[in-house]
Amino acid sequence: MIGHLMAACCIAFAIVNVVFEMTGHFADGPYAEYVSAIAVMNWLVVGLKAMGAAVALMSVAKHPRFLPAAGLGVLLWGAFAMLGVYALGSVVQAVGMAAGLTGTADQIDLAGVGYVLFFLVLTAGYGVLAICYSRRFGLRRGIAVLGVLGAPVMLGVLLLAVPMLLAALGLMPPQN
Repeated sequence: MIGHLMAACCIAFAIVNVVFEMTGHFADGPYAEYVSAIAVMNWLVVGLKAMGAAVALMSVAKHPRFLPAAGLGVLLWGAFAMLGVYALGSVVQAVGMAAGLTGTADQIDLAGVGYVLFFLVLTAGYGVLAICYSRRFGLRRGIAVLGVLGAPVMLGVLLLAVPMLLAALGLMPPQN
């Protein structure tokens, strides 16, 4: 059941990005200069969320196909760690805002709190999937370590390397 719930959350959240692209959500306003780069990032994230849904569904299948057990284990632990690092970063940012270290507490709203809680729930869900899957297939601890260590690398690629590449390709305006 939890695998199906995690998959549904990933697909529902991917639909948000698709709607942004189909409606031209960022075409006007303060992010208009970045519309091309945002489009690339949106579609990249849609693919990542679809992959997350597939991983969740494969983890609860009786006989997972397409990947060896160890490969799927690495992906599950990586998803857990990547979501965890992302959620933890959001919590630290909110604490910094509440403390007045960065921004103000007024910037924290119900939508932002809901967003962070959503990612904390996803993190817990993928943690459960990773643990259950690892136990079911008797995976070594090294599989979990590999997945967890790969998560910061993946986040770095998504949040640092891809935007740098987009800027180099001229899809983002130069930073002042």
